[in-house]
Amino acid sequence: MSKQEEKLETKSLLSWLPVPHIRSNALRRTITGLTLIAYFHIMVYYGLPVILLHALAIEIKCHDEIINIAINAKKIPNVLYFRSLNWYFVIIANYFFFGETFAEYLELFIDKYYLVKILFSYHRFFSFCFYFLGMIWFLARLRRKFIRQQFSLLAWTHFLLIIIGFQSYMIVQNIFEGLIWLIIPVCVVILNDVFAYTFGLLLGKTPLISLSPNKTLEGFIFGGISTLVLGTFLSFIFCHIPFLICPVRFLETENGIIMNTNCTPSYLFQPIYYDIGNTGISVKVFPFLLHSLGFSLFASVIAPFGGFCASGFKRAFKVKDFSDLIPGHGGLTDRFDCQFLMATFVNVYIWTFIRIPQVDKIYQKVFQLSEENQLKFYILLNESLHIRGLMKD
Repeated sequence: MSKQEEKLETKSLLSWLPVPHIRSNALRRTITGLTLIAYFHIMVYYGLPVILLHALAIEIKCHDEIINIAINAKKIPNVLYFRSLNWYFVIIANYFFFGETFAEYLELFIDKYYLVKILFSYHRFFSFCFYFLGMIWFLARLRRKFIRQQFSLLAWTHFLLIIIGFQSYMIVQNIFEGLIWLIIPVCVVILNDVFAYTFGLLLGKTPLISLSPNKTLEGFIFGGISTLVLGTFLSFIFCHIPFLICPVRFLETENGIIMNTNCTPSYLFQPIYYDIGNTGISVKVFPFLLHSLGFSLFASVIAPFGGFCASGFKRAFKVKDFSDLIPGHGGLTDRFDCQFLMATFVNVYIWTFIRIPQVDKIYQKVFQLSEENQLKFYILLNESLHIRGLMKD
């Protein structure tokens, strides 16, 4: 097929779109979107280390995009060392947020290096000290002419650390519970975005919200229905893959420390068979599918408001996109506004309804007690087991 024929075929595929510039934008968004989805699959294939690095990179880039808008909008002469101070607070915030998570899940690595162990064992105290060193630095750089603007930028930095840094920390926590807790939320947000956009172009007539004039009620409704159906279908497939459903654990072997993604699936991923009347046909269902429906519903009804909030922010500062990093999509913040909100919901959901104490973690904590308290713990546990009839003399 010649290049001219390929162009004609591409035009015919997009001929249903009403306006030429919309066709061009739809093609660009489609190509870029498919590329991003393929890249996401590659990240998942290479596992936890690659995903963690990308999560950190996305957080930093999103922070950079928004803080640049704030600085440019204020039109302040270059405040000496402010950018350095801003990134100092970003580093300290990440050290604080990720300290306990890494200390819990990467304990085998941390214990091998004395300096790293000290940094993680006392990370709250060090975070407190480093933070106030940053505040002293900020106060020392105050200038009379720009005091108001400098405090305004400091407020922006703290606001972004909460909105982006804290939510990135929640994403990392979700990952350690099993990759499926990252993949399904990401997928349902993408599905909702794609189908809301598609149905909006095809059927959209009723504006949904003034902050986003391109969003339509028809796209919102049919995008939500599509997300519920396809999100459940993807969840059913992923429930069969141990690599995705098992929590990430690290084990020490003779050859060093290895990452273990094998496990006995929890009850959420144990299939339940339901018979359909007297037909002799049974349907296999995973309990996780019920939770997946909740994620799809949130992605369809609530998560879009993360996008509406971002749209309102851009209108307030009179910018079309947060940056031009991704052709047809804008910046990383344009793509991850709903994802951050979704990840926060999933984290709260896991800690409220899913997560239970783990035996191996409790066992490790017991050994951190003094010998006297270890013996006391054993006596109390032994008495409790006997009283409940779980242990006999």
